[in-house]
Amino acid sequence: RFQQVQSMMYDLMEWRSQLLSGTLPKDELKELKQKVTSKIDYGNKILELDLIVRDEDGNILDPDKTSVISLFHAHEEATNKITERIKEEMQSKDQPDYASYSRMSSSPTHSLYVFVRNFVCRIGEDAELFMSLYDPQKLTVISENYLVRWGSRGFPKEIDMLNNLKVVFTDLGNKDLSRDKIYLVCQIVRVGRMDLKDSNSKKYTQGLRRPFGVAGN
Repeated sequence: RFQQVQSMMYDLMEWRSQLLSGTLPKDELKELKQKVTSKIDYGNKILELDLIVRDEDGNILDPDKTSVISLFHAHEEATNKITERIKEEMQSKDQPDYASYSRMSSSPTHSLYVFVRNFVCRIGEDAELFMSLYDPQKLTVISENYLVRWGSRGFPKEIDMLNNLKVVFTDLGNKDLSRDKIYLVCQIVRVGRMDLKDSNSKKYTQGLRRPFGVAGN
């Protein structure tokens, strides 16, 4: 079971990288999205999780907008597809999967776990924190942004996220580990008035996003 899930995770990581590349034609992009959703549904089945029913484009069906009969047919079709897939897996489980071994050796296998405990910066208004990995030699960002919305009172905007602001930067390969330096950069964007010195509440502008600062280590 562990090897099954491991192989599927490597597939999903590889396909995710292809989706994020933005280089796929429209038809290949649609086909790849269907492969991703199919793999996720299959993984949920072997892990005994709930089956998610989808439309032809891979979008989750909304039970409030879909008839019971349509949901039943979609559920039946999804179950049949997964059952056929499991039969194929059982027939070929004794054969070495060299393609999986190749993917495991070439796919990104490193991740960086970040736990945001606190943000100390006197702004006086709400802020948005964008965290990313940065290569200072090539002057380029090498990851997606992790967004944290911080309130003016010194707490996360979503208070239930207090002490639970965690992110994992994935898709880091040996090439990334061989870089001379990698910085974790935090960009701070102030959200509120045009000018912090503006004391006239009647003239307050609201919701304006202004660059405030940046830090990295």
